[in-house]
Amino acid sequence: MHITGKTLNKLYKIGAAHALYRENGYWYHTLKKFPGVLFDANGYVVFKSETEYQNCSYIKHGPDPNTIHVLPKLSSVPNYIQFDPPLSKLLRKS
Repeated sequence: MHITGKTLNKLYKIGAAHALYRENGYWYHTLKKFPGVLFDANGYVVFKSETEYQNCSYIKHGPDPNTIHVLPKLSSVPNYIQFDPPLSKLLRKS
């Protein structure tokens, strides 16, 4: 199975309007619709609004307007949620 934000959004029933995945949790394209979610290999962060996303001090926007960096990584964001069950268990079932 190819892992994408859309796939994880559906598997974990997050219900985000825009979902992005990056295994290392560092570099992403920008979220364009909200609620939005960023996934890494172990969990995710949901942004309920564009304001919440834009004001997150862990996200550095630019210099390319289409990309962001999460510093030091996604799992450092305080509202990070670990997958339950772990992604590896869900992938074994499919």
